[in-house]
Amino acid sequence: MTDKNNILYLFDRPTEPIFIGKGDDNVSFEVPAEYLTDRYKPLASDIQNRFSSGKTISVTKLSSIPDMSFPLQLGRDKAFSLFIPYHSKMAAKLIEIFMASKTFDELLSLAVYARDRVNPYMFIYALSVVVTHRPDTRNLELPSHVEMFPSLYMDATVFGRAREESAVVQTGSRTPIEIPHDYSANDLDFEHRISYFREDIGVNLHHWHWHLVYPFDGPVDIVNKDRRGELFYYMHEQILARYNMERLSNDMNRVVRLTNWRSPILEGYFPKLDNILANRVWPSRPVNATLSNINREIEQISFDIEDLERWRDRIFNAIHSGFIINTAGQQVRLTEADGINILGNLIEASILSLNQNLYGSLHNNGHNAISFIHDPDNRFLENYGVMGDSATAMRDPIFYRWHAYIDDIFQEFKATIPSYTIQNLSFDNVRVQSVEISATGIPRNELATFWQQSDVDLSRGLDFLPRGSVFARFTHLQHAPFNYKITVENNGNQRLGTVRIFIAPKYDERGLPFLFREQRKLMVELDKFSVTLTRGRNEITRRSIESSVTIPHEITYRNLDRNRPANNSDAAAAFNFCGCGWPQNMLIPKGTAEGFQCQLFVMISNGANDQVENAQADGQTCDNASSYCGIRNSRYPDARSMGYPFDRTPRDGVVTLQQFLTPNMVVQDVRIRFSNRTVAPLQNRIGSQQTSKNPPAKAPGRN
Repeated sequence: MTDKNNILYLFDRPTEPIFIGKGDDNVSFEVPAEYLTDRYKPLASDIQNRFSSGKTISVTKLSSIPDMSFPLQLGRDKAFSLFIPYHSKMAAKLIEIFMASKTFDELLSLAVYARDRVNPYMFIYALSVVVTHRPDTRNLELPSHVEMFPSLYMDATVFGRAREESAVVQTGSRTPIEIPHDYSANDLDFEHRISYFREDIGVNLHHWHWHLVYPFDGPVDIVNKDRRGELFYYMHEQILARYNMERLSNDMNRVVRLTNWRSPILEGYFPKLDNILANRVWPSRPVNATLSNINREIEQISFDIEDLERWRDRIFNAIHSGFIINTAGQQVRLTEADGINILGNLIEASILSLNQNLYGSLHNNGHNAISFIHDPDNRFLENYGVMGDSATAMRDPIFYRWHAYIDDIFQEFKATIPSYTIQNLSFDNVRVQSVEISATGIPRNELATFWQQSDVDLSRGLDFLPRGSVFARFTHLQHAPFNYKITVENNGNQRLGTVRIFIAPKYDERGLPFLFREQRKLMVELDKFSVTLTRGRNEITRRSIESSVTIPHEITYRNLDRNRPANNSDAAAAFNFCGCGWPQNMLIPKGTAEGFQCQLFVMISNGANDQVENAQADGQTCDNASSYCGIRNSRYPDARSMGYPFDRTPRDGVVTLQQFLTPNMVVQDVRIRFSNRTVAPLQNRIGSQQTSKNPPAKAPGRN
């Protein structure tokens, strides 16, 4: 049988021809001469002699190749963006072709044929979706996107130094290339205070990977996952809440919605990235740039700002009418249970939208309007800006202003449905008595944050250079691991409960206590898990690294050429899907030197009401980050609305968080104390470590 791991070599050095050795072990593909591109066909025999060394993978020649003319319309040296419908349709067609392969060998052969012909970025995206979703490949481990396309994630100056290091210094003696902590701006730019969050590699990897698992275009059976539209709302709402906590930690106001699309945008952004694939630098957006009508003939995208306004008005009218109009002209009610899911697909404009002709593409074309703000009619032949790619969009301050506006539409809908009653929130005979957090060497109910350095291997993405690891070293936020201890009194029989843990800032920008109506929008989910409550007193202990929203740090930056799990082992199963999740090192906001004051909220809801019927996962559940990413091939693992109990406006009489509480809830004041020190990289570089949620090396206490 063909080793299915062979297909992973196609992700190595995306622009190098297929016949050049792949991976650290220099594996070469023996391909039929007909599979070579026209440039290399005359050199077929010479190529096989020059590049065949070590292990060789023979590729079966197919009797016929499906029609790939549509995906081939995008040149290999052109920028590719899923937000551009013309591009996303090409990618969807390529995914459809790959998914239709009857066997793995046929898939491998097709992918080998397409690899040197299709735009490399589109090829990697399409093949990633296919490997993640096909039954015969979804247990394979995708390489980290930052390894394949490092130029999307770090300062462009790194790559000149990396090429020098790779060409001159032997493997094993190469020194990691350090990425400056401040490289895109300095503190004269007010927004630069939180560039460490916006430009964090793990944060941007999360956003790319989420959109990989939840594409908005492609075969329906891939796009149409359980509660997909609602998860689009909730995942981005949580990013905003987390971002606002970071802003408050740095004496900044909460993000301001981008409401006026005809006024200058105050924030500029200069990304300092090279778009190596498109042979262009990523364009910048100067301060006070203004949105314009978009008419980009080459990308086949054209719309006016008036279109965005028209779609916005129709969506708001639908929310306040209580229904949308589908393509058949029928009313579809926005119910308490399904309304948010319908709106999520409608606003993002996925192929699940019930009427894209009427309600348009508000979210996606908002991204396009911003990403082409510097060249709306292509007169300067400029590519899109960072807002045009899910791997780079979160770097730009305007991403959060745009999504604050999108989230406000969802909040408008949430305000139209009934508030939770005390009965909706209570759990009879269950009282949460207390919660505390503890960490070694740190005062009780205090969280410690600091800087840490980590390494990522660039060699998989440095095409046409000598082999061997070349590391980039970057600095990121980190926190000391901690434990929750929750004390619960159960005066009923043994029962199942769901523990829900959130954190929110206690005070607003003016130093005044938050009122509940605003504080609930800043509640960041830290964890959610099931627990069996015995009669009487229960003490529940939970480690922070077991969070239901995060994946371990070493999974975020995994290197597949080191300590690869055995084929078909539990460690290897479902790893692609498990790669979706918020980075563990960014679970906790930065805080302040004096201690950022927050409120930790714990609720235990009735597990009998939280259970999902007919929820069947295949094999390993892969629920590392189920709150943000769901569970592969299964229904979302919580019957409640995402964000429960904070997803709706409060019942009458509730002004503060304390007034919101029922006996099965508790609030504890905590502080996040930041120490401005930097911890050196772990001794074993990222990728060579275990990929489980076991405790990392103990972080030192704060200074």
